[in-house]
Amino acid sequence: MRHLLLAPFMTWAGRLQYPTLFKLVASLFVFTLLVPDGLPFVDEILLGLATLLLAKWKNRNQQPASAAGTSGKRAPIEGHASRR
Repeated sequence: MRHLLLAPFMTWAGRLQYPTLFKLVASLFVFTLLVPDGLPFVDEILLGLATLLLAKWKNRNQQPASAAGTSGKRAPIEGHASRR
């Protein structure tokens, strides 16, 4: 039952950008502090949104490989490998 309620919401929240997602997490956190059990599953939603927020925050600073001027392929490593 929990997945039926949270999955569509987390899918929608996963498409949000960093500032909007941060505002959503902050407002939900303040709401949870003021009204501990106002809505069911608020804690689970808050933890899921915080996870999305941290994931977006980490990816925001990284540039895609195509923007950096490389085709995404690495140069081969020279040398040989041996098993011991």
